[in-house]
Amino acid sequence: MPTTAKPATDAVVAPGKGRGRRAARASGDDRERAILETAERLLEERPLSEISVDDLAKGAGISRPSFYFYFPSKDAVVLTIVDRLVAAAAGSREEALATLAQGEPRAGLRRGLEDLYAAFRARRAVTLAAAELRMTNPEARELWAEVMEGWVADVTAVIESERAKGAAPPGPPAREMATALVQMNERVQYAAFAGESPALEEDRVLDVLVDIWLRAIYGTADPG
Repeated sequence: MPTTAKPATDAVVAPGKGRGRRAARASGDDRERAILETAERLLEERPLSEISVDDLAKGAGISRPSFYFYFPSKDAVVLTIVDRLVAAAAGSREEALATLAQGEPRAGLRRGLEDLYAAFRARRAVTLAAAELRMTNPEARELWAEVMEGWVADVTAVIESERAKGAAPPGPPAREMATALVQMNERVQYAAFAGESPALEEDRVLDVLVDIWLRAIYGTADPG
C-alpha cells in the first residue's frame, strides 16, 4: 500500500521584492514540497503534457538540475502526490471498520468511502492527470494497481466478515464483488470529475454509491 505522507514543512519563502534582502535558503523538504505544490497549481491550469520539468523547477524556485535531485521526471511528481493523497485519505479505515462491527452498515460504509471521495474531489486536477498518465506510464499503472488491490482486499475482508456473522447474505465470491464495487467507484468518480456525459452530479456521487454498495453486500439499502 502507499507509504505515509511526510510531515508538512514550512513553505518555501519567496524572494522579497525591493526589500534589500534574500529569502532564507529552503531546506530539502521545502524544495520537494515546493515542486509538489507547483505541479498541483499548474495542473489546475493545463494538462500534464503541457507542463515541463523547467516549469516545475522555475515554480519551485530551483534549477533544472536541482529538480532531478528530488524527482526523476515530472511523471514521478504526479505519482508522489497520488501516493500521499491515498495514504492521507486512508485515516478513516479503522473508524469505518469499527462502525461496521457495531452493526451500522450504512454509517460504516459511508465513513469508509467519503474521505477518499472528498480527497480526490478536492484534488481533481491531480486525479485526472494520474488517470491519463496510467495510459502511457507503466509505473503509474503499477502504483494504481497496488492502490486498487489494497482497497479490494479491505472490501473483500468486510464482505466475508459480514457474511460470517450473518449480517450479509451469501452471494458471489467476496473478492469478485469487492473488485466490481471498487472498479465501479473509480469509474463513477472519474466521470463526475471529468465532466463526462452521462455522469452523476458530484454532490450525488457518494449517496448513490453507498446505496449500491449496501444493496450489493446486504441485499437491501437499509440493513438492520
